[in-house]
Amino acid sequence: MKSIFLVDDSSTMLMSLKSTLEISGFKVDTAGDGEQALAKIQAGLKPDLIITDINMPKMDGLLLIKEARKILRFTPILALTTESQAAKRDEAKKLGASGWLIKPVVGSELVRIVKQVVPGA
Repeated sequence: MKSIFLVDDSSTMLMSLKSTLEISGFKVDTAGDGEQALAKIQAGLKPDLIITDINMPKMDGLLLIKEARKILRFTPILALTTESQAAKRDEAKKLGASGWLIKPVVGSELVRIVKQVVPGA
């Protein structure tokens, strides 16, 4: 079973995405901000995919991507955000993001993208 790590400060968004992914057969871990997420990664969490919000308190998604890349060099990371600015997207890519999703993301679209990004999903 492939595992996905969701990071978002919106509990509603986490619940919605988690339930969509679990129904589709994925194991899902969650964190409410970048600091919490990084702590889990540093403690040994090795998901097949990370999906992170960009705008969060404590540690934003861009810094999380940068720090997570130091530990999980080859794990795909998707940025999930309401931001559609090319500059933010370019910065996320430069820091190591594999792709970009614009909120709100439809469940079927999310699962399709996850299956494209995660080998064998």
